[in-house]
Amino acid sequence: MGFLSDALSRIKPSATIVITQKARDLKAQGRDVISLSVGEPDFDTPDNIKEAAIAAIRRGETKYTPVSGIVPLREAISRKFKRENGLDYKPSQTIVSTGGKQVIYNALLATLNPGDEVIIPAPYWVSYPEMVGLCGGKPVFVDCTMEHNFKLQPEPLERAITPRTKWIILNSPSNPTGAAYTRAEMKAITDVLMRHPHVWVLTDDMYEHLTYGDFEFVTPAQVEPNLYERTLTMNGVSKAYAMTGWRIGYAAGPDHLIKAMDFVQGQQTSGAASISQWAAVEALDGPQDHLKVFRKAFEERRDLVVSMLNQSKYLKCPMPEGAFYVYPSCAEAIGRTAPSGKVLKTDEDFVSELLEAEGVAAVHGSAFGLGPNFRISYATSNAALEDACNRIQRFCGSLR
Repeated sequence: MGFLSDALSRIKPSATIVITQKARDLKAQGRDVISLSVGEPDFDTPDNIKEAAIAAIRRGETKYTPVSGIVPLREAISRKFKRENGLDYKPSQTIVSTGGKQVIYNALLATLNPGDEVIIPAPYWVSYPEMVGLCGGKPVFVDCTMEHNFKLQPEPLERAITPRTKWIILNSPSNPTGAAYTRAEMKAITDVLMRHPHVWVLTDDMYEHLTYGDFEFVTPAQVEPNLYERTLTMNGVSKAYAMTGWRIGYAAGPDHLIKAMDFVQGQQTSGAASISQWAAVEALDGPQDHLKVFRKAFEERRDLVVSMLNQSKYLKCPMPEGAFYVYPSCAEAIGRTAPSGKVLKTDEDFVSELLEAEGVAAVHGSAFGLGPNFRISYATSNAALEDACNRIQRFCGSLR
């Protein structure tokens, strides 16, 4: 009998973490490395949120919290969903977890039985299929090609649904592509789901506030109210409020699902960190002025990166609607030879050689389930992005 669980054989390490660590290691060795692999805003947490956390410490808010979150935060979450999404949730229908990842994992652990299927549009965030596998479920991938701007189409979704389908995970704006669904595009998806009442919807709306131009964010239960009773709407403060290290995710859904997730979380971590929760109350209820600043900066960076990548030999980069990622195709580079003499056979070869030759860390698209592409995070300074894109252009120009 082996010591380690068989469950470990069903999952892979996070490619984004692996690449980011490799970039750190190279920097530690003295290499000049620009890391575009991590999905983390480079902005600092707004001061009003920091001050709310300091005030909570001074009030002595340092004890264990209820498993599902402090009441003021659950009330703030209810107000947020009503104010921004037109969704009515009682505070008792909400839950607070240690990051959005725990929300998703709790929902899957509370609902999946062996063999239950979860539809995951590809490209996908690297953790979705691994969490499904850990919980005993079966991920079912539906390719969303660059031809359709990496967005799920109704017909392949319909074909993917079986009697064993329990969930679909919808992420808009998307990590890794930045693609976001318009109201009409989301309605086409929800129309399919209305024909299959046994399928639940798990949304990942973490990048809700990071959309550009005139794009209007929508979430499934907002577009199709009849899905309300079988939708878990997940969000968090990490991206829009630059609070990645505070580790607060939240969700709202039907009472019986929230109670089941509370039951699971009660035997895992119990309540999230008390100080982080009080900071999140201020994030949701306090001034939102910083969002305009964030969006303006990210939109400028997006435009810079897309323009420069499309000036690179062998690359094609679509213009995403949101988040802070681009997902260029490197298909024309496959089969060519890098300066090291290595023939590029895959997108993983492409990003590996790019890191070795030019010190630019990106993540290969195959890690997200669809290639040959690679993901760049533009959550860093314009100067660093321009430098990195110049290096990418030089690398692509050196391929033979």
